[in-house]
Amino acid sequence: MPTAHNYIQLSSLPEDVRQQVLDFIEFLMRRKQGDGPPEKGKAPVPGLAKGMVTVPADFDAPLDDFKEYME
Repeated sequence: MPTAHNYIQLSSLPEDVRQQVLDFIEFLMRRKQGDGPPEKGKAPVPGLAKGMVTVPADFDAPLDDFKEYME
């Protein structure tokens, strides 16, 4: 419930900050009415990219660039 204290606080803010607060209030009202962006999208489909990525057999093998550090 808005009070005189809230109004005084809002009116004492700089104009740019006050506009941000008012924009946020408008966003919250739209979200409550269901006009805002959807909160959750479609669930990912498991296995959709199966076979598109391969890991080479020597993935864990030491790199030649680091031989001198590993000796």
